[in-house]
Amino acid sequence: MSRKIQKYLSVLVKLAMTLLVISPFYIALIYSVKSKQEMVTDRLAFPKTIHWDNFTRAIETSNFGLALRNSLVTTVLAVLFITLTCTMASYIIARKNNRFYNLIYYLFVGAMIIPFQSIMTPLYIDMTRWKLLNTLHGFIFAKIGFQIAFTVLLVSGFVKSIPKELEEAAAIDGAGLYSVFFRIVFPLMKPIVLTSIVLNALNVWNDFQMSLTLLQQKQVRNIPLTQYFFFGENSIELGLAFALFILSVIPILALYLMLQKYIIGGITQGAVKG
Repeated sequence: MSRKIQKYLSVLVKLAMTLLVISPFYIALIYSVKSKQEMVTDRLAFPKTIHWDNFTRAIETSNFGLALRNSLVTTVLAVLFITLTCTMASYIIARKNNRFYNLIYYLFVGAMIIPFQSIMTPLYIDMTRWKLLNTLHGFIFAKIGFQIAFTVLLVSGFVKSIPKELEEAAAIDGAGLYSVFFRIVFPLMKPIVLTSIVLNALNVWNDFQMSLTLLQQKQVRNIPLTQYFFFGENSIELGLAFALFILSVIPILALYLMLQKYIIGGITQGAVKG
């Protein structure tokens, strides 16, 4: 096979993969501005008439402002807490190479393989007993608990790539543990910290299973739950659901685009050293 044919095949494969990846976004976009009739007759065709009113109806019907506020509050607070605590925990685990901290590390590894479905009922019972059901802070605590193991494993691998000599030099100059961490180590952790922020924000923002379990009342529903309730028992509002999806993806997509250059480097260095 000649190089020219190989080049053409490579381009075709890349083009096919690109179309495959962007097809869900295309479907979401055209469905968000289609009428119900066009969704049945011309499912994948671009709409003849663009129904921008789907967005206004979706906002009014779903109380989008409240859902957006709930999602922003839970995502920001959970990510801030996870970032602060997990970076410090990862630093200690990576630097203290003894049996106790190795055991802690492997406990986090084991925690990652526990599926949410296996503890969904006990979690619901405990949240009810502690009066945290249908509260945003209860949902935040639960999400933090599920994201800590992943974040610690991700960050601790990166910490091992930071030279210890920098910390030893700061300690010789009289810097304490917290001073060494926040002045020397934490700034060097910028790639992995930003990576963990994006990944954890995506996880909290898009969470559905835990939200459905813990946030059942209207006043505490987040965006995924609000979108879900467009799919009723007797009627389905696809246009409104996809319009709400387009609106909900904008904040998290903006965060991803701002920090995307750090994600690959942070994950790669964390995986290699972990």
